[in-house]
Amino acid sequence: METFFNPQANYEATKRQAGYVSLEEATSEDYERIGFMSGLEVHQQLLTREKLFCHCPTGIYNKDSDYDAELVRHMRPTLSEFGEYDGTALMEFKTRKKIIYRIKNESACTYEVDDSAPFPINREALGIAIEIALLCRSNIVGEVHISRKQYLDGSIPAGFQRTAIIGVGGQIGLRHKTIRLQQLCIEEDSCREISDIGHTRIFKTDRMGIPLIETVTYPDCVNPHEVKEACDCIRFMNRSTGKVRTGIGRARQDVNVSCRGGSRVEIKGVAHTRRIPELTHNEAFRQWSLLILRDKLKAKIKDTDHWKTESIRIVPGPHQLAYPPVAQALALKQPVMLVKLPGFKTALSHFTQPGKCFADELSDRIKVIACIGKPNMLHSEGLTVGLSPQEWKTLGKTLSADPDDGLLLIWGPEDDIPTALETIEERCKMAFEGIPPETRKALPNGTTVFERVLPGANRMYPDTDSAPIPINDSTIHTIQEKLPSDILKRYHQLRQWGIPEDTYVFLFSKNLYPLLHQIITTLGCPAAMAGTLLGHRYKYLLGQFPKSRFKAQTIYQLLSFLKSENLDPQLAWDLLPVLMQHPRLEFESALTTIQFKRVGCQEILAKIPLLQQKFIEKKSKSDPRHRFNWIMGQMRPLAIGNMSLSELASLIHQQLS
Repeated sequence: METFFNPQANYEATKRQAGYVSLEEATSEDYERIGFMSGLEVHQQLLTREKLFCHCPTGIYNKDSDYDAELVRHMRPTLSEFGEYDGTALMEFKTRKKIIYRIKNESACTYEVDDSAPFPINREALGIAIEIALLCRSNIVGEVHISRKQYLDGSIPAGFQRTAIIGVGGQIGLRHKTIRLQQLCIEEDSCREISDIGHTRIFKTDRMGIPLIETVTYPDCVNPHEVKEACDCIRFMNRSTGKVRTGIGRARQDVNVSCRGGSRVEIKGVAHTRRIPELTHNEAFRQWSLLILRDKLKAKIKDTDHWKTESIRIVPGPHQLAYPPVAQALALKQPVMLVKLPGFKTALSHFTQPGKCFADELSDRIKVIACIGKPNMLHSEGLTVGLSPQEWKTLGKTLSADPDDGLLLIWGPEDDIPTALETIEERCKMAFEGIPPETRKALPNGTTVFERVLPGANRMYPDTDSAPIPINDSTIHTIQEKLPSDILKRYHQLRQWGIPEDTYVFLFSKNLYPLLHQIITTLGCPAAMAGTLLGHRYKYLLGQFPKSRFKAQTIYQLLSFLKSENLDPQLAWDLLPVLMQHPRLEFESALTTIQFKRVGCQEILAKIPLLQQKFIEKKSKSDPRHRFNWIMGQMRPLAIGNMSLSELASLIHQQLS
C-alpha cells in the first residue's frame, strides 16, 4: 500500500538533517561542523585617464539607449594549447546566444571590438597595481607577462580578457588573524550587461578595457563574518592609495565558498560587502545539504553509472492539465515533456537553501543553458503551486513510474527542449558525485542561482600580441617610498584616539583617514570631535546633498579658519551644512548665515545666575536634578564657537555646586 508523502514535511526534515540555522543563530561550532571555507577575488577599477590597452578615455558612461552602432557576434569554443575545450566555453556554446554590443564612439575604438592589436600596457595603471601589490606585501614579478583568459559569455568581444600577474603571495591583517594572498593581477574590465533574455544578450562597451586589479586570497576565512572583514580590508587598502575608482560597480568581489567534502563554488559579482555573510552562509549549507542528498541517492540507487532519465511528450487530451503555463504551452503547440527520474522521490523536495529545494537546481540550469525562461518546470514534490497528487499519479502511469521515482514536467520552444532534457539528466548525475564546481549569481534575498560552469585552468594561455614588460628594482623602490600606512595600523590608531567605532567603515571607505590625521596632528583638534565631525556629520550631509561639489579637504581649511579666529572647532558642526549647499561661500559669510555672534567667555558665564533664578521661577515643580541640563540647553547656542562645550559644562557645575 502506497503511503502518503508530504513534500513540505520532507523539506523541513531535510533542512533539520542538514542542521541549517539562520546567519543570526549560527555559531562558530556550526561552521566548524560543516567545515566552512572561503576565499576572495576582489576586483577594483583603477583611477586612470585611459584604458588598459588603448587610448580611449575611462569613466564615460552613457544611457543604455545612447549608442552609435551595434555589433552582433556568436561565440564558439576553441581548443586550448593542451588540445582541450574549457567546460564553461562548451556550456555557453549550448546556449546558442546572439551577442549584441552597443558601441559609443567617444568611449570605444577598434581594439574593443577585437579589430586591432592592443597598444602597450597603460604605465599609469601598472604603477598603481605595483603600489597596491606592495601594500599587500606581495613579491613583485621581475617581468610582466600578458595572458589571455577565455570569456565565452560574451562579456568581452574578443572572447578573452587580457590579464597579467603583478605580485605573488602576500597577506592582509585582520583584527584577529592574517589572511594569505595568492596573487594580485592587473586586467581589463569586461563589458556592461544591459539585458539577457532568451537567446539574446546585450552589452555596452563603455566599461570594457578600464584597468582593474584582482586580489586573490587563499581560502583562509572560516566563517562568513571573517569573509566580509577580509573583503573590507582589501577594499579599504585599495582606496587608501587614492588611485582607485569608487561608486557602484567600480569594485566587485567574487566569493569562493566550500564546505568539508564539497567543491569550490564561486558567487559572482557581489556588489556590496554587507551581502557577503548571508550569501556565504547559505552557500556553505547548500553544499552540506547536497552532500547529504548524495549519500541518500547512492544508498538507494546502486548502479549510478547506468542511471538515466526517461521522457515522453504530453499530447493534449480530454483531461487537459489545468496549470496555466502548461495549458498555454499546449495551446501554442509547444512541446510539454514528462520526465521520469528513477529513484529520485524525496530528492526533488530536498532542502538546499531557504525557500529552495533540489528541483530548483534543475529549473535554474534549464533557464541558463536551455534559455527557457521561468516558469519552465513543475515537479511531483512541489511545495506551492503545481498539479494535484492525482494528476501526477495519472501522468506517472504513462511512463510506468514506480512510487519511488520523481517526475518533472518541462515545456518551452521546440529547439530548446533537447538541451533542457540533456541538462536535467546531466545535473541529476552530478548529484551522485556531490557538488558540481560552478559559478552562481547572488540574489537580493541572500540565496544564489546557477550562472555557469566553473572555468578550468586551460582557459588561460599566453598573449602573443604583447611583449614581456620588465620591472626594475628602482621602480619598485620609488613606489615603496610613497606607500600609505597599513590599514590595520590605521584601525589601531583610531582606537587609540578614541574615535567611535561606528565611524570606521565610512572613514576608510571614503579614504578620510589622511584628512583626519592631518586635522588632529596639525590643528590639534580633539580627536573624538574630529572623528564624529567626519564620520557622523559629514556622512549624514553627504546623504542629504549627494550632488554637492563640496570637497572633504575643505573641512581642514574650515577648522584651520576657526582656529585662526580663536573660535571653537565645534562651530564646524553648524557651518558644514551651509558649505555643503554653497561650496564656494567664504567662511566669514557662512558665519553670518547661521547668525553667529562673537561673545566673550565672561559675558556667557554672567548669564548663569540669571538662568538659575529663571529655572526656579518657571520650573518650580521640576526635579532640581534637571537644572543643569536646562541651563546647558539655554546656553549652548550662544556658547558654540565661542567656547568649548565641555568647558562650559564644567563651569556651570562649579557655579551650581
